[in-house]
Amino acid sequence: MTAQHSPTDHPALAPAASAADIAAAVRAREVTAGDVVEAHLDRIARRNPGLGALTVVFAEQAREAASLLDSALAAGEDPGPLAGVPISVKENIDLTWSPTTNGWRGLAEAVPARDATIVRRMRAAGAVPVGRGNMPDFGMRWDTDNDLFGRTRNPWDPQRSAGGSSGGDAVSVATGMSAIGLGNDFGGSLRLPAYAAGVVGLRPSRGRVPRAAVTGYPVALTLQEFSVNGPMARTVDDVALALSVMQGADADDPVSLEAPPPHGLPRRVGVVRGSQVDPQVAGGIERAAASLSAAGWEVVDIEAPRLEEAAVLWRRLSCTDMLMSLDPAELGMPLGRSATAFLRDSTAVAQPYETAREYAEAWGRRAVIAADWRRLQAEVPVLLGPVSTSRMREPDYDLGGQDAADRAWRDLWLTVAANYLGLPALALPTGLGDDGTPTGVQLIGPMFAEEALFALGRAVEAGVPALPQP
Repeated sequence: MTAQHSPTDHPALAPAASAADIAAAVRAREVTAGDVVEAHLDRIARRNPGLGALTVVFAEQAREAASLLDSALAAGEDPGPLAGVPISVKENIDLTWSPTTNGWRGLAEAVPARDATIVRRMRAAGAVPVGRGNMPDFGMRWDTDNDLFGRTRNPWDPQRSAGGSSGGDAVSVATGMSAIGLGNDFGGSLRLPAYAAGVVGLRPSRGRVPRAAVTGYPVALTLQEFSVNGPMARTVDDVALALSVMQGADADDPVSLEAPPPHGLPRRVGVVRGSQVDPQVAGGIERAAASLSAAGWEVVDIEAPRLEEAAVLWRRLSCTDMLMSLDPAELGMPLGRSATAFLRDSTAVAQPYETAREYAEAWGRRAVIAADWRRLQAEVPVLLGPVSTSRMREPDYDLGGQDAADRAWRDLWLTVAANYLGLPALALPTGLGDDGTPTGVQLIGPMFAEEALFALGRAVEAGVPALPQP
C-alpha cells in the first residue's frame, strides 16, 4: 500500500507503538518516516518540559533524516530494519549532532568528530535520532540530575527517582518520545531506570556491543570491564531487534567481538529471592516466576554464589577508579554539586583500595567467583531476581551521607554482581504495584545467552499485566 497522506490515527503513530510496528508500517509505506518523526516531536513538545528526559531535541535534523529515508523508499531502496524508528541517544554516546557532554559542564562544547559505532549502525538500519537522553555527571549516580541540564522526573510519580544513569532515555521511551533508547550499564545504569520507568532494558554480555572508541586517553579498568552499551524499549522484541543491529566486533573497541551462535540450555530458572526484599518487589518476582512456570520452564529457588562478595568487590573497585579518574584537579573543573556529594559519600564508605596489591587481589577474586557462577549456570542457566530490593525511592535518595549511599548500593546487590562478572541481564516490568508505579525483575544469563533471555522475557511479558501509558 502506498499512502499519499498517512492517516494520523495509524497504530504506528500511537505513543505505545513498538519499534517493529513503526518500521513495518514505514517500510510498507502505510505511514511516512516524516509522519512518525512529527508524531514523536509533538509528544516531546508536550511531555518533555515537565519531565526533563531529553536534553537536546533534534527537530530539524530528524525531519531531514526522515525525508531522506522517505525518498529512498520511494526510489525502491531498502531503508533497513529500523526504518523511521525514533531513537534517543544518551549524553555519553557520540552523536555528531550535539556535544557528548557526559552530563558535565566541562564537556558542554565537546562535539564529537564522528558518531559512535552503535549510532552509525542504528542510523544505517534506518533509525532516526530525535533527542539526547539526560544523565548524571559521568553516569556516576543512581538518579538522574546534573548542573548542566537539571533533573529527569519519573513519569509515574514525581516523588520517585527516575533512576540512573540512563534515566533520560528510559523516561523518553516510557512516554513515547522515542521508541528505542541507547544507554549504557556500569552498575545498573540501564536496568534501574528501566525498572523505574516500566520499560525493558538489556545489559548485553561484555564485548557483544561496541563501546566508545579507544584513543590515547587512559580508560579506567573498571570502565573497560564493567560497562556496556545497550538498548531500552517498550517490548522484549524491540530490545532484541535493537541488539541485532548494534552488536558485533568493532575495530575501535578491542573488547568487542562476534558473539558465538546461540546454544541449547536447560529449561531451568533459579529464583534469587534474597532477604529484606520489599513485598511489592517480591510480588513482581512471583508473577514472573509463575509466568515462566506456566510457559514450561522449571523454576527452582537458588542462592547466587558469593553474591555479597561480588557486590562488595564491584563497589570497592569502582570507587577506587572513580577517585582516580574523576579527580577535579585532573579534570580541570569540579564535578556538579550532586555528583561531588555522591563521590564523597560513596568512596568514604566503600573503602577504596590503597595499594596495588589490594587492587590486584580484588581482580583476582573475580575468576573464583565467575567459576562458581559458571558451575551453577551449567545446571540452572538463568537467574530471576530483583533489579532493586526496594521500590524506587525519592529523588536524590542516593545522597544525604554515607548511610544513604550505602543503602542505595545494597538495594542493587544482584544488579552490580552481573556487572562484576560481565554477564547479560534483561530487566522488564511485571505490572503495577499497589502504589501505582511499575514493579519489575531481571533475568541474568550465562555469557552470550541473550537469545535465551529474550525467550524467557517474552514468556514473562505474556504472563503479567501490561502497563498503561504513564
